[in-house]
Amino acid sequence: MPTGETNMLTTQPGSNEAMERSQNEPSQRATRAISPSAISWIASTLALLALAAVYFTATPPDNAVTRIGAETADTAVVPAAESAQSGLTAFVRHSQPAELLDFEFTDGKGQPKTLSDFKGKTVLLNLWATWCAPCREEMPGLDRLQTELGSDKFEVVALSLDRGGIEAARKFLDQINVKSLGTYVDATGKSSKALRVIGMPTTLLINAEGRELGRLVGPAHWDSEAAKKLIQAAIQ
Repeated sequence: MPTGETNMLTTQPGSNEAMERSQNEPSQRATRAISPSAISWIASTLALLALAAVYFTATPPDNAVTRIGAETADTAVVPAAESAQSGLTAFVRHSQPAELLDFEFTDGKGQPKTLSDFKGKTVLLNLWATWCAPCREEMPGLDRLQTELGSDKFEVVALSLDRGGIEAARKFLDQINVKSLGTYVDATGKSSKALRVIGMPTTLLINAEGRELGRLVGPAHWDSEAAKKLIQAAIQ
C-alpha cells in the first residue's frame, strides 16, 4: 500500500472518535432500554420483599391462630362435628387474647358508649348492617342467644354500621321482633377500621378484660349448642 494512503487513513479527522462511538452505542442503548419507571418499580418490589421477610421472621408466635374444630385444645370445647353444623368452623381463635382499640358508638337512646364500657363481662360483638343479607339472617339467633345467656357476665352487642343511624337499625330489629338485643349504632363506621373488619357480618368474642379471644367472618348459628359451649367456656 502506498505510504500516502496509509498516512491518509491514520490521520483521517474524527476516525478514532467514530470508532469509540460505535463501541459505546450498544451499552448506551441497553441503558436507555431500562426506563426510569422500570427502575423505580424494581426498587419498590425489592423493598416490599425485604419488608415481608422482616415481618415473617420477626412476628412473634403469639400472633398464631387456630380454628375451632381443628386438632387443638378447642376441640374439648366445641367438637368438630358440632362446629360444622353451626357454622363455627370459620371461627379463628388467637393463641393469646389480643388487645383491641377502643372506639365510640351510641346506644338506642343516642347516648355515647365505648367498647371499654363493657369491661367486666364477656361480650359477643357482632358488626352488622340492614343491607347485609347474611347479617339479617343470623340476627334472630343472636337475639335468642342473648335471651338465654344474657346476664351481668355476658352480653351480645349487635353493633349496626348503618349510615341511617338509630332509626334504620331499630326499624329492622322491630320488624323481626327482637326481644332481648339492645340497639347499638356506629353510623361513622370507625369501629370497623379500629377492629380491622374486612366484611360483614363479623363477630368477635371478647373476654371480661376487653381482649379479643377470636373472631368469625361470616354468618353462624349463634344460638346453637356449639356456640353456647364456646361462649360459656369464655365466661368461665
